[in-house]
Amino acid sequence: MGVSGISIWQLLIVLLIVVLIFGTKRIKNIGSDLGGAIKSFRKGLNEAESVESDLSKIGEELNKDPEDSEDESDETKH
Repeated sequence: MGVSGISIWQLLIVLLIVVLIFGTKRIKNIGSDLGGAIKSFRKGLNEAESVESDLSKIGEELNKDPEDSEDESDETKH
């Protein structure tokens, strides 16, 4: 018996029924589509993280102390 009370033989029978219903070609297509979707999802997450880090850097630059920039502009005037 497995962890959830389902034996390996029961899982094999279910797998055999799924193969008989859908066929190996369709199962292969479903697997490749699922793999492509996961790959695209991970790529989207990585792009979102890079955009977020870029925006936070820009936000930090915009939120710098205005007194610091005034001191620099006063020095350039003299």
